Amino acid sequence: MANPFAGEVALTIDGQRHVLKLTLGALAELEDGLGEDTLVSLISRFETGQFSSRDVLALIVAGLRGGGWQGRRAELLHAEIEGGAIEAARVAAQLLVRAFGPLTVT
Repeated sequence: MANPFAGEVALTIDGQRHVLKLTLGALAELEDGLGEDTLVSLISRFETGQFSSRDVLALIVAGLRGGGWQGRRAELLHAEIEGGAIEAARVAAQLLVRAFGPLTVT
């Protein structure tokens, strides 16, 4: 089960449930993959609804990596994501919210 308090989000790919998380290493890989783009501009695109399928895929791959996945990005190009593109976009947005959303201190 994904733990939202640890920044985790679940996604089912090809019938297998995965836990995704944006760890520091996953974020560094994501930044590297964005090239000249920045995480701030990526977050802004999600906030304004101007994100692309490339953005969604990059976040899913980063989240899978943070969750321990050892696969390659190319494997996801033909994968069956439960819930389709809408679910993939929702999970990508949730990863950003859980990684960069407001912190609650108790």
